[in-house]
Amino acid sequence: MKSRSKVLFVTLSLLVVALGAFTIKLYVSQQEMKDALSEAEPKTVTLSPDVSNIYRASYSMNDNEDGFVKAAENTVDAVVHIRTEIVRRGNSYYDFFGSLLEQLYGSNNLQVPENISVGYGSGVVISPDGYIVTNNHVVEGASKIEVTFNDKHKRTATIIGTDPSTDLALIKVEGADYKYLTFADSDQVKVGEWVLAVGNPFNLTSTVTAGIVSAKARNINILGDGSTIESFIQTDAAINPGNSGGALVDMDGNLIGVNAAIASRTGSYEGYSFAIPSNIVKKVVEDFLQYGSLQRAFLGITIVEITEELAEEKDIKEMSGIYIVDVDDRGGAKAAGIKEDDILLSVNGIDVNSNSQLIGVISQYRPGDKVKVKIVRDDEVMEKVVTLKNMQGTEEMHKEGEAFYNEILGVKLRALSSSMKSELGINHGLELVEIGEGVFKQRGITDDFIILSVNHQNVSSERDLNKALNNSRNGKVRIEGTNSTGTYNITFEFYR
Repeated sequence: MKSRSKVLFVTLSLLVVALGAFTIKLYVSQQEMKDALSEAEPKTVTLSPDVSNIYRASYSMNDNEDGFVKAAENTVDAVVHIRTEIVRRGNSYYDFFGSLLEQLYGSNNLQVPENISVGYGSGVVISPDGYIVTNNHVVEGASKIEVTFNDKHKRTATIIGTDPSTDLALIKVEGADYKYLTFADSDQVKVGEWVLAVGNPFNLTSTVTAGIVSAKARNINILGDGSTIESFIQTDAAINPGNSGGALVDMDGNLIGVNAAIASRTGSYEGYSFAIPSNIVKKVVEDFLQYGSLQRAFLGITIVEITEELAEEKDIKEMSGIYIVDVDDRGGAKAAGIKEDDILLSVNGIDVNSNSQLIGVISQYRPGDKVKVKIVRDDEVMEKVVTLKNMQGTEEMHKEGEAFYNEILGVKLRALSSSMKSELGINHGLELVEIGEGVFKQRGITDDFIILSVNHQNVSSERDLNKALNNSRNGKVRIEGTNSTGTYNITFEFYR
């Protein structure tokens, strides 16, 4: 027993000693930590200029929170939800037998089935009296357009003008004192600048997302052939189906673009969104209001972008600008003294290094406008003043509804009005105004007829028609069209 008590006593003594040593060590460690902390108290530090800039940038990011709020507040009430109804008349059976049925039973007794599809998008109010800009693809072919404002009141809109080449449309609702956005100068927008996208993705009304300008003058080949105008502002602000036609605004809440497209493998946002620059939007809107249709201007040159291979081949010393490979005899560039092999550097002080940049600049002007063009020829920089012209090589404006005569067809035609397009549920066409001697008269076709396509190419203008006729193979021309009520279609062919 005594030996066992001794062992227990020794063990307890060792534990007490170990505990005491641990306590002393803990105390010393805490004291050392206090001393260390007392030495790390805040001190005044003089930042180097670069570090100081980083600090200020971080601080301004916090300031931007108020900027986002104010920009959103200034925008949401001027962005509307758009609901469209598109009536699609007829089917293949009626298209084939429509003419025969009308002859047997009369047009008043011919019942053509209707299919109604519903679409959604966004729009931007740009004036207090109810003018709204949106995408052409949001309203094209619509027989009914319903606009819902942020305060939930609804209005029915009418189409003022549409243009597939820019994917823009102008519509209007009745009323006054609407909240609206003002246009900013999109040429002054910088890559890296903060922006907000406002719209109605997936029918989630008045949705605001933030991002930066990722790039400018993007051409993503989404609108079709070379006659389209693509010079998009690229942003990483989240945009999804339903955002089309909505606003892209700067931190002051001013309109710098109209959202139009996304690049995606899934159909939803993946980080790449595109908006039509406000300078193009403003010009197209003014054209709709003054002339009823887009007034397109051209320099009259054919260009290619400068690559390393081209620079080596042509002995080009600088990679800036775009290379002129051809000059149209009817264009303004030829009259101004611009030649093949010249290098175009800028237009009205704006540098151009790609086709999409040139398109973005020139699309802001009309036939008859003068622009200062800087070029390089044989290593010499020079400036030329070019008077822009239309596709026909003149400085004339063409108003909607003006008729033109086509010698090949022997008819006078005019572009289909926006109201008739909506009524028929189509987005293109040429209306017969007068029939002279020629194939139409020989076929017994009356002026109650609309040409929809020539040689399988949709036509909406004199330029479209001439281009399609020039694509005839072996002189064979195929005409497709419908009557003015859309109740039956006609297709016929002839040789020029």
